[in-house]
Amino acid sequence: MQLSERTITEAIIKTYTEKLLDSTSCDVVIVGGGPAGLVAASDLAGGGWKTALFERKMSIGGGMWGGGMMMNEIVVQEQGKEILDEFGVGTVPFTDGYYTADSIEAVCSLGARAVRSGARIFNLVSVEDIILKENAAQGVVINWTAVQMAGLHVDPLTIDSRYIIDATGHPSEVVRVIEAKVDIRLMTPSGGVEGERSLWADRAEQTTLDNTREVFPNVFVAGMCANAAFGSYRMGPIFGGMLLSGRKAAKMIADRLRSPKEDDRQQP
Repeated sequence: MQLSERTITEAIIKTYTEKLLDSTSCDVVIVGGGPAGLVAASDLAGGGWKTALFERKMSIGGGMWGGGMMMNEIVVQEQGKEILDEFGVGTVPFTDGYYTADSIEAVCSLGARAVRSGARIFNLVSVEDIILKENAAQGVVINWTAVQMAGLHVDPLTIDSRYIIDATGHPSEVVRVIEAKVDIRLMTPSGGVEGERSLWADRAEQTTLDNTREVFPNVFVAGMCANAAFGSYRMGPIFGGMLLSGRKAAKMIADRLRSPKEDDRQQP
């Protein structure tokens, strides 16, 4: 067979466009493809909810890729290990409830499971705003990351969604946009982003789960974004809390989607 450059180009444009068009209205949009976002995407899509994930960088995985200080091993505790086991990631016992895992295998496995569960992952796409209707988020505003990096004046497009998960890690990108642009208090003590505190692994692992919740009508925070939004600690290269946070956010939203009250909402 003689390869045709035109056919190759047409195949990419057609299939990508079909995928994007099919994602213009979703049950859930996840912003950020780190471990929390990927677990949430896998669980929600696997539960039958239409899920799209937008990652502004070329690669998914967030900080998990680099392990600790570019040594590509991560640490999880027992509960985190259970999620890695479920996703087919090998772990090695270290001592007293600590396990290590290859960060490359972990990211690849989480991403593959999310896609195979039915989630659509769009990399190199940034979320720059939310759609706001009746004092609640009703979707996101997207543009190519390259457009933002170049500082070009190019209008964005939109994705309707019933719920949003901000899983953008330390920057808390969606929540900070809401704080800056929407004249409504966040569901935090101060009404704004509380800000991330210094590293305390034990406290951070627990508060990551405690802080995984709704922060603005229809917007949930997960992973390190949850601690940044609600003012708790960072934890370094232990990732059990991140994995568990993604699962918790997915369950909270799935429960909301299944609620009879959800039928009364105006759908996108």
